[in-house]
Amino acid sequence: MKLLFLGCVLLFVQVGEVVASDAKPVAGVSATEIKIGNLMPYSGPASGYGLLGKVEEAYFKKINDEGGINGRKIAFISYDDAFSPPKSVEQTRKLVESDEVFAIFSSPGTASNTATMKYLNQKKVPQIFVASGATKFGDPTRFPWTMGWIPHYQREGVIYGKHIISQNPSAKIAILYQNDDFGRDYLAGLKEGLGERAPEMLVAQASYETSEPTISSSVITLKASGADTLVVAAISKFATQAIRTVAELAWKPTTYVSNTAATIDTTLKPAGLGNAVGILSAAYRKDPEDPAWAKDPGMLEFFAFMDRHYPSGAKNDIAALGYASAQSLVYLLRQCRDDLTRENFMTQAATLRNVEIGLLLPGISMNTSPTDFVPIDQFQMMRFNGEHWVLFGPILSP
Repeated sequence: MKLLFLGCVLLFVQVGEVVASDAKPVAGVSATEIKIGNLMPYSGPASGYGLLGKVEEAYFKKINDEGGINGRKIAFISYDDAFSPPKSVEQTRKLVESDEVFAIFSSPGTASNTATMKYLNQKKVPQIFVASGATKFGDPTRFPWTMGWIPHYQREGVIYGKHIISQNPSAKIAILYQNDDFGRDYLAGLKEGLGERAPEMLVAQASYETSEPTISSSVITLKASGADTLVVAAISKFATQAIRTVAELAWKPTTYVSNTAATIDTTLKPAGLGNAVGILSAAYRKDPEDPAWAKDPGMLEFFAFMDRHYPSGAKNDIAALGYASAQSLVYLLRQCRDDLTRENFMTQAATLRNVEIGLLLPGISMNTSPTDFVPIDQFQMMRFNGEHWVLFGPILSP
């Protein structure tokens, strides 16, 4: 009997070991924690976007204080990549191989994310809600583990092209754009929006490198083309320089600035608010600095969050982006319920249906499918009046 009993015990242990070995652990996930990785330009030419990571960190702390995600706390591991692709690669490897994060979330920068995208897809690590609108971050066929969050730059460029033609069919257009996929997407979209009129209407193009100290000479060249319309596809630092230089040259083109540089605090104020009067852009989120949203429920919730959880942070457009992006990730993690695997995480990301986030403009929601990795794909035009942006016209789709 004793031998029989011992045999049963050994059999039970062996079966238990087989069952335990079949239940493979998920990297970055434990019974109490979900590790989320992030790269942020806390230093370098795009350091203004560092606020994005700080707001996200504060939001996840809020969620943790409220009990986390189905009992798990979010461990947000954010490193500085200084907006430098080589450093992005180094820090991403550290997040994946040393920190063993579950996913990489909301890292800004087209070049930086491009540098890490193939590696993350080979490792089957979700690169979720990339803070870049480059077209390549919505290609589920080639990169099924990568998904952007903000609308595509190319589609925003299409909106500008169509708006220019509707307002001034004989416009002479010049474009200043960043010399990478970010800027080239805007250029391609602008041409697409202008259609067959593009060759005659687009009279001048100038690109810049993020390593350049100033782009004043490029703006001077664009003015010399005789253009009466200027499109600036740039990050804040260079958009500020462009707006200021245009004013110094006493040039008066109808100016469109990409949504990436539409922030009042980090772009327009340094350029001089008076110099920015009349500038056009396209929006998909509510602007915290626009008094029109002062009593909006979603905005009031954002303000209350900032006052309580990050009182020293600026309540600007970048902070709003971080808040809305973090809300989107929390929604997605909760949709996974008890099946918190990377595969199910991406399945849920690819099946978003009319998901409303409080700071998106009315009529704009998040939608995806297995063949459409662009969660937000609508805009509304806006004009700067010297104090804040004023929305006008209908919700637009490219």
